[in-house]
Amino acid sequence: MQMGLVGLGKMGGSMRTRLKDAGIDVVGYDPRPEVTDVASLEDLTTALGAPRIVWVMVPSGEPTRSTVRTLSESLSPGDLVIDGGNSKYTDDAINAELLSAKGISYIDCGVSGGVWGLENGYGLMCGGAKNDVASAMPIFDALRPPGERADGFVHAGQVGAGHYAKMVHNGIEYGLMHAYGEGYEILEAEPLVEDVTGTLRAWTNGTVVRSWLLELLVKALQEDPGLAEISDYTTDSGEGRWTVEEAIRHSVPANVISAALFARFASRQESGSPALKAVSALRNQFGGHSVVPKSASVD
Repeated sequence: MQMGLVGLGKMGGSMRTRLKDAGIDVVGYDPRPEVTDVASLEDLTTALGAPRIVWVMVPSGEPTRSTVRTLSESLSPGDLVIDGGNSKYTDDAINAELLSAKGISYIDCGVSGGVWGLENGYGLMCGGAKNDVASAMPIFDALRPPGERADGFVHAGQVGAGHYAKMVHNGIEYGLMHAYGEGYEILEAEPLVEDVTGTLRAWTNGTVVRSWLLELLVKALQEDPGLAEISDYTTDSGEGRWTVEEAIRHSVPANVISAALFARFASRQESGSPALKAVSALRNQFGGHSVVPKSASVD
């Protein structure tokens, strides 16, 4: 099987490796000449045999929209575009309509796994027509974790459903990370607890709060005891905001997710929160998101 992959950054580059390891012929395009296989999007489509499948893995918003527009001019009827970035689900109907007018199919796919996906596989949430999803299933099977398909892949519904599911997934992630961060701060504040990192590590096996995120927090603390090298300044990439907006639209009381989002806002106005340091460290551990060093000043 052959496919095109647009965007060879932290996740896209690892996805290319995982796909190739599974025997899929991947032609990649990236603006950086040191990693790209072809010189342009047009060259990418020329290099692929029909019917083409092109996976887009670029930043959400205008970078993705402009990529889809360019592909709509160079692809042919019967081809398929998959947006695997963190696009807002409302963009999917626009992309699908643009491509449909040219006879090109569209799937939106939420992807979770961060920088660890190469080794562990990626959790996938797709939206689109059944026949389109079926045609791309060898790609999804190559990317997802090993084991039963339903434990790492879902065809969530029509176009937009995949990114909607990923948006809510990331909203939940905000709440989970902040709960771990608050627990870490409470443990740090109590003199009776002399081994905070060891306590958190003891929770990673057998307890009801064990999780991969907790394991990553322990890893971050082992690498940087007390998280002394980073500030508590914590950014957000949009999905938490969108989840809160949807909670308001559906009148769902999303108290935890909202509070976690607002805490990130507060981190940019105040300094010295161990809980927010933990959240920032977790984002770096699972997604490779940048952290602000403690010595750096932020305008």
